[in-house]
Amino acid sequence: MRFGLVLLCLAYVLSQFYRAFLAVLTDVLGADIGATPDMLATASGLWFLSFAVMQIPVGWALDTHGPRRTSATLLLLGGAGGAAVFALAATPTHINIAMFLIGIGCSPVLMASFFVFARMYPAKMFATLGAVMIGVGSLGNLAGSVPLTWAVDVFGWRETLWALAAVTVLIAVGLWLVLKDPPVMESDEKGSVLDLFKIRALWFIFPLMVVYYAPAGAMRGLWIGPYVTDVFGGDAGLASLWMGVAMIVGTFAYGPLDRMFGTRKWVALFGNAMAFLFVLLLSLGIAKGYWSAVALFAAAGFFGVSFPLLMAHGRAFVPAHLAGRGVTLMNLFGIGGVGIWQLISGRMHASLAPNATNVADPYQMIFLFFAAMLAIGILIYAFSEDRID
Repeated sequence: MRFGLVLLCLAYVLSQFYRAFLAVLTDVLGADIGATPDMLATASGLWFLSFAVMQIPVGWALDTHGPRRTSATLLLLGGAGGAAVFALAATPTHINIAMFLIGIGCSPVLMASFFVFARMYPAKMFATLGAVMIGVGSLGNLAGSVPLTWAVDVFGWRETLWALAAVTVLIAVGLWLVLKDPPVMESDEKGSVLDLFKIRALWFIFPLMVVYYAPAGAMRGLWIGPYVTDVFGGDAGLASLWMGVAMIVGTFAYGPLDRMFGTRKWVALFGNAMAFLFVLLLSLGIAKGYWSAVALFAAAGFFGVSFPLLMAHGRAFVPAHLAGRGVTLMNLFGIGGVGIWQLISGRMHASLAPNATNVADPYQMIFLFFAAMLAIGILIYAFSEDRID
């Protein structure tokens, strides 16, 4: 099981890479196939949306067939297949198809890990184990910055994508051969994902799940690159690297805090309020130089990764026989939200950029939109029931 979890962690490294690497490829894809930032925002949004839509069938598959077949099959067909389509892309439409497929391939990876944690480890360790998995897996976020820039410069972006497709195949095959499914839980209780919506406590957590990751995920996944390039003439790869580092450190920081302070709700509430503050400062144009902008992005990234804590908070209200459906439903809201906001942000940039008097204005409006959505989620979450188990 331990080696299987290592492979799931490597698969999650790929998932983090695939969701964030477009920020660095903006210029080269624009030059080679005419993909503009708003087009790539659509492609990024499709990754998140396909990932989100798959959470319901993935939850059923985890509870029914287990994490081994679920993760290996989808990663092989969707992840490796999508990377191959990306490597062959000749138009922005091909990038859309590739990102949609890759989102499907990555959709079961983290939830397979969380399913194992929920079934085989004490409940009080869930947030910490989740934070470790996400923190280590977020190395893929870093790989999608300066290292990717170097690989593209040296080998070319198509060759780099072919190499990634090959690595994805190897990890998928390894999961099929090595990962072991947890013992089947015998229970007379039946249920579906619809039963989760009957749990009132989750109603106050879902809205924050929809918006909490939009600033960090969407900005790191795309907008940080064109923003620092267009506004300050800075290095997109370096800015992405520092924001990625901050998100990894933030993930590890969130992990044990629920046990340290004896609360999940108030740690998550404070963290997301701080993320709101830094996104708001970006939207107000406080940053007057490249490094001050990078610092604000990094701060927003550090506080904007409360996923393991929010997942643990929601999972505490989910019955054991619905563990797979429970974690995937939470993930659907989290990832699906980013997809929706990313699609909207792409439309915003496309409509605002042509008439903007200041190159920074379209980006600042996008950041203000993210901040407003996050504020709404925080206000609703403030009425949630706290639970530590």
